[in-house]
Amino acid sequence: QLEQSGGGSVQPGGSLRLSCVAPRFTLDYYAMGWFRQAPGKEREGLACINGGDDGIMHVRDSVKGRFTISKDNAKNTLYLQMNSLKPEDTAVYFCATAEEGGACPLNTYDSRGYDYWGQGSQVTVSS
Repeated sequence: QLEQSGGGSVQPGGSLRLSCVAPRFTLDYYAMGWFRQAPGKEREGLACINGGDDGIMHVRDSVKGRFTISKDNAKNTLYLQMNSLKPEDTAVYFCATAEEGGACPLNTYDSRGYDYWGQGSQVTVSS
């Protein structure tokens, strides 16, 4: 349902942009989120953007100022721009659609509020 690209390895301080394409449905109809999961840790919500054009988005405080969520409706693609990356950002990153449709879930960073998931993209930050 969701196809991700853009992961890889980068040095601390570097940048990466993750992409998430929805080949079979209109991504803008749904709120979309980004999550990550590091080895031995629970899946952590990072950001969510509402469907439609209200411009509402949420970014977790721990990555605010470094990570930006956005979408390009013409390309039916969701993005996560990650700057000033740190070794602790190393994880598998996932995009997901919100269960409730166009609005980010009340518990925005709880993975139980999301149903369809991308395959995951490995991001490794290391010198």
